[in-house]
Amino acid sequence: MFNKMNKSGYKTAMEGIKIKTVAHGEKTLMAQFIMTKGADLPEHTHPHEQTGYMISGKLILMIDKKPHPVEPGDTWCIAGDIPHSAQILEDSVVVEVFSPVREDLLP
Repeated sequence: MFNKMNKSGYKTAMEGIKIKTVAHGEKTLMAQFIMTKGADLPEHTHPHEQTGYMISGKLILMIDKKPHPVEPGDTWCIAGDIPHSAQILEDSVVVEVFSPVREDLLP
């Protein structure tokens, strides 16, 4: 699969958080998140391993109740079924890869 950069196709996941699947295969799915300052991603879990990379912005990522300040260039990996949430401190862009593929994020 190959995709050219395209600024359309984002879906609103919740107020202040947009998501778009940018690539997927049999075992992984890559999504880009655009998040607005002041938005909150509530605590949640899912069975997918989640590996992320901060492109721009600033947020606090809570992983299993532990706060992690995140800035551009920072990375993380959250095991499946671990509670996590985020507080968006600045307008932010994040890319995350999920394994196995998140069916709910397929285009």
